[in-house]
Amino acid sequence: MSDPKIEFWYEFASSYSYLSVMRIEALARDAGVAVEWKPFLLGPVFLAMGWNDSPFNIYPPKGRYMWRDLARLADKYGLPFRMPSRFPRSGLLAARVALLGAEQGWVAEFSRKVMLANFAEDREIGEPEVIGAILAELGLPVGELLAAAVTEDNKRALRRQTERAAELGMFGAPSFRVGDELFWGNDRLEDALAWARDRGG
Repeated sequence: MSDPKIEFWYEFASSYSYLSVMRIEALARDAGVAVEWKPFLLGPVFLAMGWNDSPFNIYPPKGRYMWRDLARLADKYGLPFRMPSRFPRSGLLAARVALLGAEQGWVAEFSRKVMLANFAEDREIGEPEVIGAILAELGLPVGELLAAAVTEDNKRALRRQTERAAELGMFGAPSFRVGDELFWGNDRLEDALAWARDRGG
């Protein structure tokens, strides 16, 4: 049996990913499960299903429900929430930077700050100035990381990660993968962690 671990696939523009990004680290620590952070882009996944926008925009009743549900859940978890003035925002730059963070060990804190910027502070996370300010808050080299994020190698890495998500059958975010088991949605986070814990990875 290997050490228990979980792959955490999330999108910075995803409303329910916000909840899981803010919760997963502490829950995983309590469960004794390691987290592999896997930022990816939902846009190409949705396009493959014939959607050119978030389903929450395409189907307004679903969208209205989602925002109310998100507010209730944020209150339940003690998380700040402000409905973004624009949805979905581009998570492209944030995801590219997060790939670097996954390699260098600061992806969790960076991801939480980006999610707070989007879903609690109504900031434009697609803008380099906003991402740069978050990196500066973390004491990280802003110019160096923003430049590294847009290299061709890093762009290709994010494309590959997004393609891999589709290959694994993912159709939304957040998604959690334990071995070959796929769990979808913030409300399945605890189930995924329990699966990883009880089966030793």
